[in-house]
Amino acid sequence: MSSTEKKNVVDRRKFLLSGVATGAALGLGDKMAAAAPAPAKAAKPNIILYLSDQFRWDFLGAAGLNGSTRTPNLDTLAANGKNFTYTVTNQPVCAPARSVMLTGLYATETGVWHNGIGMNQTLPTLATELHKAGYSTNLIGKWHLAPNTEAEGGGVGFVKPEWRGGFLDLWEAANALEHTTHPYEGTIYDGDGKEITYKDQYRVDFITDRAERFLRQKHDKPFLLFISQLEPHQQNDWDNRIVGPKGSAERFQNSHVPPDLRNLPGNWQQELPDYYGACEAIDSSVGRVRKILEDENLADNTIFVFLSDHGCHFMTRNQEYKRSVHNASSRIPLLIHGPGFEGNQKIEQMVGIIDIAPTLLEAAGVAVPSTMNGTSILPLTRDEKARASWPNEHLIQISESMTGRAIRTRDWTYCIAEITGATSEPAAKVYQEYQMYDQRNDPYEQTNLAGRKEFRKQADVLQAKLKKLIVASGEPEPEIRPAKLYP
Repeated sequence: MSSTEKKNVVDRRKFLLSGVATGAALGLGDKMAAAAPAPAKAAKPNIILYLSDQFRWDFLGAAGLNGSTRTPNLDTLAANGKNFTYTVTNQPVCAPARSVMLTGLYATETGVWHNGIGMNQTLPTLATELHKAGYSTNLIGKWHLAPNTEAEGGGVGFVKPEWRGGFLDLWEAANALEHTTHPYEGTIYDGDGKEITYKDQYRVDFITDRAERFLRQKHDKPFLLFISQLEPHQQNDWDNRIVGPKGSAERFQNSHVPPDLRNLPGNWQQELPDYYGACEAIDSSVGRVRKILEDENLADNTIFVFLSDHGCHFMTRNQEYKRSVHNASSRIPLLIHGPGFEGNQKIEQMVGIIDIAPTLLEAAGVAVPSTMNGTSILPLTRDEKARASWPNEHLIQISESMTGRAIRTRDWTYCIAEITGATSEPAAKVYQEYQMYDQRNDPYEQTNLAGRKEFRKQADVLQAKLKKLIVASGEPEPEIRPAKLYP
């Protein structure tokens, strides 16, 4: 609708309202009210859940921490909507994080406590509940929540319907997109298992093409569209290299190095330029999708969510890119715009990826299942009392790199680990203090305070809070042994 058309609509509305008021003054109110049509029922909002894999929170230009990143479209999104500036993932690895995001439960509750496990099929998800409420539920890109083997209904490619978590309409995906595609060629699968291939096109742009195809169709019901990109995740079978669009390495030479990386060994020297390029491609994709929404007159009634499943520490904290409690790995971007999320606002309270499903269900006017552990963050956008009383603490579960648990607050990170280093079970009965960081004085987490006697009192406070969170997640209270050595 043009600005002139919008003005005419507003002027007409004012005229009609003034006419009703005049009629009331003349004693004609009842007759006019009877003649006036009933107000139209507001349509349920569409929802686009745009997930970028392994996108660091501080690579948003809107965060103001990185002068080299190029994210104008995401910055515009942040400027027009809600920017949740302190968001954490409750499990910093791909499949578990996705399961948490879609179910509002911890990874140990979804069954996906490490990669390669199929998500519990009986659980309500964002998609199942929206579908019950009359939504079409659609996914394009990476899934990663079906079992590892074809015999069980999963594998790396095609996913059988029973393992799709409630996405029952358009399905154009691969269970493990990093294994069926490469940056410039690959294959995804439709709902019947038919191959959809691309070649000589960057993967981000291919996924965006498929999203455009969907969005330009006629929609006779509200929709949930999950756009699940792989970038800036590394290409697993190419020596874990991050691959940006062609020319990225040259264009982003000598770019800003985040302070948490500078003093630590890792592979950031080689991989950062391509990472910048991949992030820029994601930003361009977001801009394109939002332009399509405008073109198709969908923008005003669509909630657009941008987030990541976890961050990226470039092998500085362990032998790969994530699976740690550090900010580089566990803090994620979260931007939301649309019905219920209008107007620029920076929200500094700590929220988690576990809160996404209940938030979007509430925003859509759909009942939130009582089984969900997450909390809707909608009150933070409109209620000062809610902001003042917000708990600002989250449980993080760690798997694969170690069996660990951590509490994140605005001021502290306190992490415990299974003492033998075993990673074959989802949880442990006995942990030992492993890491403790003062986020106020050491935001880049260069000094581990676990085992320092002068911080014993603070460690005890955090330990007690962590035990409560562990029990609330459905696990028995563990034994936590004090750190004996200062690393």
